[in-house]
Amino acid sequence: MITAELQKEWAEALLAARGAAGAPWLEELRNRAGGLIAELPLVNRKQEAWRYTNVEPILREQFQPVVNRPRGYAGAVPEAITPHRLVFVDGWFMPSLSDVNLLPEEVTAGSLAEAIAAGDERVKNRLGSVANPGEHLFTALNTALINDGLFLHIPAGVKLESPVELFWLNSGSDAPLLAQPRNLVILEPDAEAVLIEHHLPGSGQGYFHNGLSEIILDPRSRLDHYRVQDESDQAWHLSRLVLDQGSDSHYHGITLAFGGRLARTEYNGLFTAEEAHCTLRGLYTVGDEQLQDFHLDVRHDVPRCSSREQFKGLLHGKGRAVFDGRILVEKDAQKSDAELTNDNLMLTRNAEVDTKPQLEIYADDVKASHGTTVGQLDSSQIFYLRSRGIPEQRAIHMLCEGFAAEIIEHIHVEALREQALARLRKTLASLDG
Repeated sequence: MITAELQKEWAEALLAARGAAGAPWLEELRNRAGGLIAELPLVNRKQEAWRYTNVEPILREQFQPVVNRPRGYAGAVPEAITPHRLVFVDGWFMPSLSDVNLLPEEVTAGSLAEAIAAGDERVKNRLGSVANPGEHLFTALNTALINDGLFLHIPAGVKLESPVELFWLNSGSDAPLLAQPRNLVILEPDAEAVLIEHHLPGSGQGYFHNGLSEIILDPRSRLDHYRVQDESDQAWHLSRLVLDQGSDSHYHGITLAFGGRLARTEYNGLFTAEEAHCTLRGLYTVGDEQLQDFHLDVRHDVPRCSSREQFKGLLHGKGRAVFDGRILVEKDAQKSDAELTNDNLMLTRNAEVDTKPQLEIYADDVKASHGTTVGQLDSSQIFYLRSRGIPEQRAIHMLCEGFAAEIIEHIHVEALREQALARLRKTLASLDG
């Protein structure tokens, strides 16, 4: 059972281990967030946002924050599919493993900690301007322990020809580590970029990835953002992405979630000017001893913006999934266009999903819809394929791939699309037993 004392002692032990901030303005930001922790409500099932997700195992673990850059990395670094590769270990940027030499000179892609140390005014002015540290315990903790992460800045009018690819790796320490990456992505007016993130497994004890990304899209900018979460089955993974979109900006995000013992992804989207467009898609697979949890909160505060949210889940074994999606259309957000769907395919009787798509509409001139489905494979479709000489297991795989294809086909990077399909097939093959 989560108590106020347990939550407080857990957080205080982590805060006591944090290193120096380095900059007075950052120290103020971190201290403000740290002071909020004692005031925040318990992260337990009495809160609607955590109703189906038990984080008590996280609060029972004595994690060690990684407050300094690791000296090295003994594992293999995956091959990149683009010319621009950034590698982070335990949340810290590793320049010796990265390669951004072919990026345009005016583009900044690298370490948040180094940008802070260099006195970068863009970081000082924008870091913490979008994400509210009082949202919940883990957001406050990330802010109170800010050290390193990604800083990506694309100047006005710059359109990157190749994606920027990130690899989030873990050192595999015997001690349970807490990685706290804080990411800041800024696209100035008319800038365009593709960002690919890989969250890959580590060895050793269970580790905790508690990441937070602030993504700021200035007018007419566009970001295609792909995230592949394939953590260890001993890992806890929390990611929160906060979007701030200017006029006529476009955000196209896809998350593929395969790994983790408990994995939770939060999207918070805010339109700050008219004619902005946001598309969020996701595919998750979940099996024994796994929980995949998605929370979406997209706010239409201004007129003439559009949002599309489409998430699909494949559940097997005794896997559990949670989908809690909300679109809020305020009274002044006339001409809004919003659509939210969540579809789940149950491959076993013992799998479980809790799904709750929501629309809150206070304007009277909008186009909006939402829906959810939970079902099993159609036996008549399996019979049809078998009647054409296709073995039963192959028929099941084909139907599952067809179900997932509606998400994967929206990945515009061919090599990544092929990787995603291969990873899905690996999961399906493991079910043949």
